[in-house]
Amino acid sequence: MLDQALTALAAAGGTAVATAAGTEAWAEVRRAVARWFGRGDAQREQTELERLERGAAVLRDSGPAELEGARVRQEALWQARIEAVLEGLNEAERNQAADQLRQLLTVYVPRGGVSAGPGGLTAGGDVTIRAEGGSVAAGVIHGGAHTGHPSAPDPSQG
Repeated sequence: MLDQALTALAAAGGTAVATAAGTEAWAEVRRAVARWFGRGDAQREQTELERLERGAAVLRDSGPAELEGARVRQEALWQARIEAVLEGLNEAERNQAADQLRQLLTVYVPRGGVSAGPGGLTAGGDVTIRAEGGSVAAGVIHGGAHTGHPSAPDPSQG
């Protein structure tokens, strides 16, 4: 069983494969991922190229209604395949393979920017918002905020 960091790495790899399929980056990502799976074995690399292409075809052939489900299935499939490879390696090989996968993701998978619409809050990392001493804290407030005790309801309103 893999530790949390390696499981997260495998998930990132699965997401990268499913996200890159059908984009301009696909050819490079596909080759790099196949090389990672092949680990120096040309036949295994070729097999992975074919698997990757079949996965991309599933996404290309999915209609709008099925696309999100197909993408989730491809992410899970590739995560599981990456996990299986990592689990099958001894500790030293696993560490080396994990480093290579991290490098692959850094090179071939651009970090997406973050954005928010007007009046929204955008963060590219962790956000901590605190309220102390009866104050109000929020990322975004629409419509105002009040502190203190609420007024009693009008008896006619029940």
